[in-house]
Amino acid sequence: AAAPLGQVSELAEQLEERLFRRYGFHNELIQERLRALGEVMERVQEVQAELRRICCTVEAAYQDLCL
Repeated sequence: AAAPLGQVSELAEQLEERLFRRYGFHNELIQERLRALGEVMERVQEVQAELRRICCTVEAAYQDLCL
């Protein structure tokens, strides 16, 4: 027996609602991960800059000792 059209559209609406909720939840998770990744990348850049400074200092000291 075929389900009445009203029942079918009601089921479709429920499914759509559930999909939107799930999509919204995953979207929030993705946004959070992207924010965290952005923070990590900033930190990595800070560390790179610090390492560059250290290398320059070591290189300068080495040149002073050798010259």
